[in-house]
Amino acid sequence: MHVGSKDLEFLLNNNQLPFNMMKTSLINIRKTLFLLLLVNLLMLISCGDDKPQVTPPDIPVYKTIARDVPIYQEFVGQTLGFEDIALPARIEGYLEGIHFIEGSEVKEGDLLYTLESQQYDAQVAEKMSLVAEQNTLLANAKSELNRIRPLAEENAVSQSVLDSATARYKAAIASVDAANANLDAAEIQLGYTKIYSPISGIIGKTKAKVGDLVGKNPNPVILNTVSNIDTVLVQFFITETAYLQAARRYISTGEKTPGERKIELQLILADGSIYKHKGTPDFIDRNVDPTTGAILIQASFPNPDRLLRPGQFARVKAEVRVVKDGILIPQRCITELQGQYSVYSVEDGNKIERKQVKVGPKVEQFWLITEGLSLGDKIVYEGLQKVKDGMIVNPVIQDIKLLSEQSK
Repeated sequence: MHVGSKDLEFLLNNNQLPFNMMKTSLINIRKTLFLLLLVNLLMLISCGDDKPQVTPPDIPVYKTIARDVPIYQEFVGQTLGFEDIALPARIEGYLEGIHFIEGSEVKEGDLLYTLESQQYDAQVAEKMSLVAEQNTLLANAKSELNRIRPLAEENAVSQSVLDSATARYKAAIASVDAANANLDAAEIQLGYTKIYSPISGIIGKTKAKVGDLVGKNPNPVILNTVSNIDTVLVQFFITETAYLQAARRYISTGEKTPGERKIELQLILADGSIYKHKGTPDFIDRNVDPTTGAILIQASFPNPDRLLRPGQFARVKAEVRVVKDGILIPQRCITELQGQYSVYSVEDGNKIERKQVKVGPKVEQFWLITEGLSLGDKIVYEGLQKVKDGMIVNPVIQDIKLLSEQSK
């Protein structure tokens, strides 16, 4: 029996299709659906085979090298003039004259201040009259002794008379010496009424004005200070612990003691600039201050341009040791979490591995690694947030130098 599509539709709509034909139609439909599903699955598999391969991303890395790493430490210091000479009023009196411009350069021997001198002139005149008086008495005693001595030799006078004349003569000599000493003292006091520059240098602001009473105890006024700043001294302190570490290191390596070893120091000024002239230590103090637990070190820096002035605060940068074959990596390569430091390293097969490291002091924009890395390791430099353990990357080595090496 042949059934057309219209007939099949009519029979289905009127529920008049024979059972066998209905079963056959359902089987055909299922086969058709299965074939369609199979075709779709094959198409999906075919599309999956054509998917492009993922290229490992380029990751900038730093390749470690071994080098001798000088370790520096900075100390806060204060500058002083090579000579800072205070000018006190050594006698009491009223200030009569100021003979310099504040802040200017003065020469050794220049007149700086004058004090009233009338009373000291009077004292000198008085002492001079006493000297003259004693010289007269000395002349009389000498004349009398010269007259008595020949008489005593002829036994014309007794020996006691000669002894008395001799004693009076010696006493007159002593009186003249005392009068001259008093005169010298009065002249010294008179000399203190004029104050001269003891050295060549720069003078500061005067602490007294004309008409002020100066030199009165118990608080005599320091009139001014003259500083020689051709060379500038810098004083700073290091802790007792730092001193002991340095001393032990010198002893263990057979180097000279810290006071004898040739060391060049750098001076970092208040604006962050590095002073162009290097300094050298002058001495280490003999003792540790028990109140602070620190020891004083003094260094000197040449100052031909007069850039430095006394009283400046500056940082002294000193080389404290040298690490042989040290490993430095840029600070940006390191991540820190709760005091633990780590880096991402590119291992065999360009696979990322997270490593724990121990860090030492910072050296410019680098960090000294004391444990965890070795020569030739490739450390992720940029893109730390993009990498993770086990990730495959294409390492691109970066040429990164210390700031001090970039200018060379």
